[in-house]
Amino acid sequence: MDKIIEKKKGWRLAFTRKALPYWLGALLAVFIVYLIARPNNKTLRVDKDSLTVSSAVKGQFNDYIRISGRVQPMTTIQLSPQEGGIVERILIEEGSRVKAGDAILVLANDNLDLSILNSEAELAEKENILRNTQIQMEQQKLDVRQNVLEYSTQVERLRRAYEQQKALYEDKLIAREDFLKAEEDYNLARQKYELMAERSKQDSLYRSTQIDRMEESLDNMQLNMQMIRRRKSNLVVKAPIDGELGLLDVVLGQSIASGTKIGQINSVGTYKVEAQIDEHYIDRVVAGLEATFERQGETFSTSIRKVYPEVREGKFKADFKFDGEQPDNIRSGQTYYLNLQLGQPEEAVIIPRGTFYQKTGGKWIYVVNKDGNKAVKREIRIGRQNPQYYEVLEGLEPGEKVITSGYDTYGDSDVLVF
Repeated sequence: MDKIIEKKKGWRLAFTRKALPYWLGALLAVFIVYLIARPNNKTLRVDKDSLTVSSAVKGQFNDYIRISGRVQPMTTIQLSPQEGGIVERILIEEGSRVKAGDAILVLANDNLDLSILNSEAELAEKENILRNTQIQMEQQKLDVRQNVLEYSTQVERLRRAYEQQKALYEDKLIAREDFLKAEEDYNLARQKYELMAERSKQDSLYRSTQIDRMEESLDNMQLNMQMIRRRKSNLVVKAPIDGELGLLDVVLGQSIASGTKIGQINSVGTYKVEAQIDEHYIDRVVAGLEATFERQGETFSTSIRKVYPEVREGKFKADFKFDGEQPDNIRSGQTYYLNLQLGQPEEAVIIPRGTFYQKTGGKWIYVVNKDGNKAVKREIRIGRQNPQYYEVLEGLEPGEKVITSGYDTYGDSDVLVF
């Protein structure tokens, strides 16, 4: 006998197979609503004791950077021999104080000695030739003067003879031919005398010019001789200024060419500080900017004297001079840490420096809420920075607290829950 199955009615109908699709649809709708309604922020739980929390404050932002500089002599002169040779003696050791003219080392050069001897012999020979030429010219001068005197005497004698023949001819005591011969001899002698006198005058002018040139040549030869002999003295390398022999890179027996750098002399008493600065500041660092540093409990002032335009490995060089006193016992090679002032202090919202900057680049930061139980990521804009603070241009108000410790373990979390 068949059993009659009754149809389910009311709330029982919700638990039938036919109601299953409706249950699935309802669950899907609830899940979709959850996805839409839930917050998108990624949350991470952190230990508050491991964080560094700082406050944003309104205060004076001092625009300076911290740089390291090395003490260098204000004046350094390269030490190079004017003549090449072999190091024979080293008279002063590296690091010693020297005075201008002190002999530092002695070189030997046999070829130079031979060259000097040959040059001296050649110059001496030329000097002798010039001297002999001068003697010959003086002899010629005397010969010409003697000829002038002889012609002058002959003219005088023939003049007297001519006058006597003229008187006798006028008295018709001699023949006309004798008178004419006496007249011709006198005129010829007078003309020869005039020619000889003119020659003597021209020779005198010529000899005077030649002698001046010879004297000048002899002076030049004497000067050349002195210069050649000075080459010998150049084998002794001397200190050009008072100072300290900061470097001497030679050994006994070493062959050194002329002009080779073998050391340097550092001036004593005046120093500069040479610093390497990040190229990020190259447009702001100019001559005249002031910098200070502390040494032995005192503060010393310096200013930039020169900025070098060349950038190497992301840094450029600047030289600082001391404005006033220098530290006691200052030495070349010492390192000083300078605070270089880039601008005047200004009112700004500032936060302490921290390692968060390496992760965010100053574009965002975690801001702690008022309850102090979580921190939320917020976009900010950081401007200038100094060794202590960042200048916040946008995104923070004075009094707000931020996390300034490192963010490396937080990933891309938007909220940190303490």
